[in-house]
Amino acid sequence: MLIAIIEDEEDLLELLEFNLQVEGYDVVGFLNTKKVKDFIMEENPDLLIVDRNLPGIEGVNFIKGIRKEGYNTPVIFLTAKNSEENILEGFDAGCDDYITKPFSMSELKARIKAVLKRNNKISDLIAFKEYKLDTQNRLLYCQKEIIELTKNETELLKIFFENQKRIITREKLAEIFEISEKSVNVLVNRINHKISIIKAVRGLGYKLAENR
Repeated sequence: MLIAIIEDEEDLLELLEFNLQVEGYDVVGFLNTKKVKDFIMEENPDLLIVDRNLPGIEGVNFIKGIRKEGYNTPVIFLTAKNSEENILEGFDAGCDDYITKPFSMSELKARIKAVLKRNNKISDLIAFKEYKLDTQNRLLYCQKEIIELTKNETELLKIFFENQKRIITREKLAEIFEISEKSVNVLVNRINHKISIIKAVRGLGYKLAENR
């Protein structure tokens, strides 16, 4: 998921970039709007997070402008303008959510996820320790690392993530995937070659590794 942030306060921009990158997002920050239209056209980001008090242009007017040009990228306003009139202006301009400063980082992350989900950008993420599995996009996030998965690798990890404390037998996995137990071993080894996350339990089957 690619997120562009337009925020003229440099310290806040860096804080936002860091926190969202830790969540597994690709993040590009801008201190003004000068290069943002070209970026949207070339990179097609999944979300814009926009301050309203920007150099040379009000954030609402900027979003109105890109909406008129046909860009439907989801938008969250993150701004100190917090009156009811301000909030209505934001939604009238075409934003998907409106968050006022000061704000909670955890709330921002939840709102981002909700906006992306509403716009069919992501499915629910399934978490295990520091890992987050995106089943729709077949990606495994671990801190700043993003692992691309095949369909079967994604389905296998989904089974383990939904049964985090359980040992799952080779027989059961072979039945689910309609493959041989030998092929189950190959599939597990293929995932562990990318990132060591599943361990064998002698004579029983497999379970998620407690430590990476």
